[in-house]
Amino acid sequence: MVYLTRKAEFSASHYYHNPEFTAQENQRIFGKCNNPNGHGHNYTLEVTVKGPVDPDSGFVVDLKQLKETMNREVLDALDHRFLNKELPEFRSTIPTTENLAINIWKRLEPKLSLAKLHRIRLYETPDLFVDFYGEQ
Repeated sequence: MVYLTRKAEFSASHYYHNPEFTAQENQRIFGKCNNPNGHGHNYTLEVTVKGPVDPDSGFVVDLKQLKETMNREVLDALDHRFLNKELPEFRSTIPTTENLAINIWKRLEPKLSLAKLHRIRLYETPDLFVDFYGEQ
């Protein structure tokens, strides 16, 4: 089994708000991140796939196809978007880094055929990242 990771970057804005909480609870729990005008991040995404090496091509996956899938399913949908307002799935789910990683998994996993999605690693800042390995 070989693991292959491809990186991409995108920018998006969001805010954290739970409509079940009072304004005071939202402010206490989420602080500055509760600003309804949002704030932005430059994210780094790592998509790791796994599979056997094809003896004919020498590839686990065609890197061009993986890049095209990442662009179409993730970057085109998320880059320079206000997640809470532009993505239906984040109108009812708080767009934390954790939830964003899960969302990216759900976008990519059904689109990969030869290699199997192994991990989504999403960096929100250089020193904060989330690893998601799918539903266990």
